[in-house]
Amino acid sequence: MKTPPVCDYEGSDYQERFWGAGGRAYEDAAEGMALKRLLPAGGRHLLELGAGAGRNTMRYTGFERVTLLDYSTTQLNQALEKLGSGPRFRYIAADIYRLPFAPSSFDAATMIRTLHHFAQPQLALEQVRGCLADKAVFILEFANKRNFKSVLRYAAGKQKWNPFSREAVEFVELNFDFHPATIRSMLRDNSFRIEKQLSVSYLRADFFKKIFPQKALTGFESFLQSAASWTAYSPSLFLRSRVDGETMPLNTKTMFRCPACGHFPLEDTPPELTCDACGRVYTVKDGIYDFRVDRK
Repeated sequence: MKTPPVCDYEGSDYQERFWGAGGRAYEDAAEGMALKRLLPAGGRHLLELGAGAGRNTMRYTGFERVTLLDYSTTQLNQALEKLGSGPRFRYIAADIYRLPFAPSSFDAATMIRTLHHFAQPQLALEQVRGCLADKAVFILEFANKRNFKSVLRYAAGKQKWNPFSREAVEFVELNFDFHPATIRSMLRDNSFRIEKQLSVSYLRADFFKKIFPQKALTGFESFLQSAASWTAYSPSLFLRSRVDGETMPLNTKTMFRCPACGHFPLEDTPPELTCDACGRVYTVKDGIYDFRVDRK
């Protein structure tokens, strides 16, 4: 199966450049606030898709185990250095278009600042749905095409693309903004029942950061998430949905799926995992499982 291209952060200093030195303390706090409002009180095993360097991982305090998945081993190594290699965390390098997990492996999943890199988000959501157990919670964040800034720019004639049209807009290669109705439809098509929506990061413009201190910004953010989320005009939207329809209960065994041929179970036998069906070998090095098919 040929899959779409992925946005690869291998060798990138993204964590330090974008979050550390990028002046984005407000955005980080806003997303932490949203996760606190949306996360269930607890659970057995959460899958963090597009985990990067583990910026959000410690916010999943109610879960017994967390599996961090990212395409970049550079990012995962940074997460491992920060979080450690204890039994609570597992680190997986893989393509979200080819997830290496057996059905019903997780009772929750998050995908934050990740969907905007997908040319085929429907295919990515199908993969996520396939590894979630009955009634699992899925928290999805995406870049909102229909935000106030784009609406004003379009009205003033400074922007050609229409923020109200349903198709995605690729503003930079492999960086997409999506219309809220389109993402909601994709979730429903994949048997997710949407439970709650939060509009996040209304005040991320440099103008607000220059005139308001961080404490004031987070105070405003808390109010806006409570009062204005129904508008869905913020640059970032969070949706909490739940697996709907008939699905198996949580699989508590350690069980992988071969991302190349789909065979499962793929026995967890570090430092190498071999698929009995197609013979492909996957390695585990320095605590990171490497399931990237196109790297083999």
